[in-house]
Amino acid sequence: MTQHAITANWLGSGLVVYLAWDGGWSEQVADGFISGSEEEDAWLLDIATRAADARIVVDPYLIEVTEQDGAAWPTQRREQIRAGGPTIAYASDANVLRRVA
Repeated sequence: MTQHAITANWLGSGLVVYLAWDGGWSEQVADGFISGSEEEDAWLLDIATRAADARIVVDPYLIEVTEQDGAAWPTQRREQIRAGGPTIAYASDANVLRRVA
């Protein structure tokens, strides 16, 4: 059986988050609840959908994960990039962004 986790984005900040073992959300994929069955997938999606309905997160969905160095890690490249953070430096000053553009 393929293992899955649930990912989404925080509504306020847009940060990538994962549904954690305690029912909360974590920015670390390794903290995510890992399902091992279709029933657990459905249960996790139900929890995540309720969080989206409560406007805590947006766009929750299942991702495939595997164990890497004792922790969960996404198998698809897109999700690996999301888990690893931005691929460009973050600029906190809007003027920097205008100068780059």
